Amino acid sequence: MFDLDKWQEIYETISKNKLRTFLTGFSVAWGIFMLIILLGSGYGLENGVKKEFAGDAVNYLSIRGGVTSQAYKGMKPGRRINLKNEDLWLLSDLSFVEKTSNRSKIWQIKSVNYKNEYGTFDVFAVTPNYGEVEKVEMTHGRFLNNNDQKEHRKVAVIGRLVHEALFKDETSLAKVINIGGVAFTVIGVFNDPGSERDLLRIYIPTSTGQKVFGLGENVRAVQLLLGKANTLQSSKTVEEVKQTLAQKYRFDPKDPRALFIYNTIADYERFMNLFASIRLFIWFIGIGTIIAGIVGVSNIMMIVVKERTKEIGIRKALGASPWSIVSLILQESILITSIAGYIGLVLGVGILELISRNLQGVSYFSNPEINVNVALGATAILVIAGALAGFVPARKAASVKPVIALRDE
Repeated sequence: MFDLDKWQEIYETISKNKLRTFLTGFSVAWGIFMLIILLGSGYGLENGVKKEFAGDAVNYLSIRGGVTSQAYKGMKPGRRINLKNEDLWLLSDLSFVEKTSNRSKIWQIKSVNYKNEYGTFDVFAVTPNYGEVEKVEMTHGRFLNNNDQKEHRKVAVIGRLVHEALFKDETSLAKVINIGGVAFTVIGVFNDPGSERDLLRIYIPTSTGQKVFGLGENVRAVQLLLGKANTLQSSKTVEEVKQTLAQKYRFDPKDPRALFIYNTIADYERFMNLFASIRLFIWFIGIGTIIAGIVGVSNIMMIVVKERTKEIGIRKALGASPWSIVSLILQESILITSIAGYIGLVLGVGILELISRNLQGVSYFSNPEINVNVALGATAILVIAGALAGFVPARKAASVKPVIALRDE
């Protein structure tokens, strides 16, 4: 039941000690504020990293040939390992491999043009499955298919920024562009959720690139899509890749420079585990700061009880129940911590929103935010903190004996 007299009494007590109440509330508000800022910043870093990963699949291995650094079965070190087309089929039967693709950058191309519009873009010869590696989102037309690969078609899929640079507001589908002096027909325009760098790319079939630009059977990199494999399973596939290619190209499987294998699954899980640890650390620091504020509130309430000892004795002598004394102290404590904590929460969220609006283009930091569960958790902490801060002083107040209290000066 709502007791207006009790709340008026609490208000008068707070009004008489404005500075003390402000300083006490400030410590609680600062604790919540720092918790929100630290958690929001942690989520901002996590979102930034996820955004960087968003442009690529996170379930593949990328394998590039290197240069041997160790002698092996009569073979001298210093041999270059050049991966071939056939390696896609050789590696397709390994554990957890669902699909294979390859990618080769065509370095000799200096410029690309459409009529009088010129630009310098990265041109890659790829197989059709590479669209899944890059998580390509087609906005117009289609990506490369198996018929393009088999028939050595001179077709190209261009990034959105390539389209804007060469075609402006004109449609690009079925138009012919000049790539390194060779005419290619545009069959699709793609968007990429990752970095804008990927939107400055042009993809052509591997078979066409090898035939037209003299790449032979060599491929720069092979990608293995592993489906839902975890880190341990992907590590097993990595070892199988080393053993398989080592046997074919005759190098030591333990040679660290013969192959370069990028495991996106392991990297992604490593980042996610790192951010889970960061969040745990932030909660530890934030709650420690809040506890410091709680101790401050508790100490102040102890002083309040000491100052009102005689008053409490009179109340008990007139028949006040222990619970009425306890509830009075608890309500004042919860009121101070809740209002101060809510102010810290609102200020923290406001600062995060301001940061989010002004750091849109910053790499590895995106959309610092606090989700609903965290906000509810912080609110629960405020209520519990207020109750804990007032419990010990309230218990002491309830245990005061009227006779002793009335003697207090």
